[in-house]
Amino acid sequence: MQIAIVGFGEAGQIYATDLAGKADITVWDKKFTGPQGDALRERAIQSGVRPAGSLAEALEGAHLVLSLVTASNALEVAGQAALLLHQRQVFLDFNSVSPETKRAAAKAISAGEGEYLDVAVMAPVPPKRLHTPLLVGGTVAQAVVQTLCSLGCNARAASENIGDVSAIKMCRSVMIKGLEALTTECLSAARKYGVEDAVLASLHASFPSLGWDDALPHYLISRVAEHGVRRAEEMGEVVKTLQDAGVSAVMSHATQQAQSALPARMAEHSISYSELEPFNWQAALGRLE
Repeated sequence: MQIAIVGFGEAGQIYATDLAGKADITVWDKKFTGPQGDALRERAIQSGVRPAGSLAEALEGAHLVLSLVTASNALEVAGQAALLLHQRQVFLDFNSVSPETKRAAAKAISAGEGEYLDVAVMAPVPPKRLHTPLLVGGTVAQAVVQTLCSLGCNARAASENIGDVSAIKMCRSVMIKGLEALTTECLSAARKYGVEDAVLASLHASFPSLGWDDALPHYLISRVAEHGVRRAEEMGEVVKTLQDAGVSAVMSHATQQAQSALPARMAEHSISYSELEPFNWQAALGRLE
């Protein structure tokens, strides 16, 4: 089994590393040609996978192509791959984009010889790694899911229609990323007023099973601090998803702004996420005051 992974960021590196030894893995990232190229290629080699010299080289002979790029690059990568894919090669679009963006990518792939599958990643890839739940949509979803599961992935065929699983993902993000943003805003203000303990006690009394008195606030705010830039980009696709459905996206647009605000403040203070680990929300916000 030959697999090409396009995008060697956090998720791409995890999938490449964990699939190495189970399949012949080739990786490609446009950053290979930039200032970070040597370090990224060396990281790929150390992970037991082969860095390609181009997208065409990565796709050559691959049975499955996993696209794990940023939301803003997802459609462009699909268009580039469409010109290179041959029959029986399957392009799995893991990217967090709107259903309409997925359908546009599928149209591009189907204009060539490849097969397209819509993949929704339903939880952060770390810490579960290959066991992160995946929903897969498309006409060949069932057969490919069997292959993915044989490689150790936690995948389920959920629809034959392109866009369905991404709609599930995008609608879920309204709630999940909105909760992260609300928690960051709520506790930032509560800390300023010196009432964070009382606010958390009240939240715990209202929702005792969620962990407001324990790890939940630290986890939710840490997701914004570590991944807010990327999550804000994804929320742009959520806004598009809602608008395509004729639904007001007022809350999701605000979530997009809130997700980007905390990382922006960290950048202003030259604070990296690694400096905040192990993450404590009070300590992190205190660094920014």
